Amino acid sequence: MTREEALELLKQNLKTDNLFTHSLAVGAIMKELAKHLNKDEQKWEITGLLHDLDYEETKDDPDNHALKTVEMLGDEVDQDVKNAILAHNEKKELEKDIEIALYAADQLSGLIVAAVLVRPNKDIAELSVKSLKKKFKDKAFARGADREKIKEIAKLDIELNDFFKIAIDGMVRIKDELSLE
Repeated sequence: MTREEALELLKQNLKTDNLFTHSLAVGAIMKELAKHLNKDEQKWEITGLLHDLDYEETKDDPDNHALKTVEMLGDEVDQDVKNAILAHNEKKELEKDIEIALYAADQLSGLIVAAVLVRPNKDIAELSVKSLKKKFKDKAFARGADREKIKEIAKLDIELNDFFKIAIDGMVRIKDELSLE
């Protein structure tokens, strides 16, 4: 599946701008992580883009979240992508790098977006690792961003500050596509 095909699927299934932006952000973080780890950048980006494909359909039925996405994707993506999508919603144990990366990136994207939105100019390119780290330590800030899940990135031998830098860099690359308002 290409990025364009994944974006088309998102447009068909996600009507909420925030959710679309979240999917773009997670895709960008996953692509940047893949680059850092010498993995398949396109596959990892597609995984990030599509991880919440079913969210609007399953938001009132969280037990089916991710399961429905895997069903919707059918044979369009390989099993690694499907397993990562399942693992991000704890439908399977975290085993492979792509699963751990998605699990952590999903949560970090929310923290980054929240950190950007409280900045005066809302420019992700001006968000520093130091500033993000401060927000990370403030448990009252962006409570929905599960810090323990973000810390799972350590299983890939990536330190938190490095993960923050990788994620910010990935999102900066697509900043013109993100609706951060």
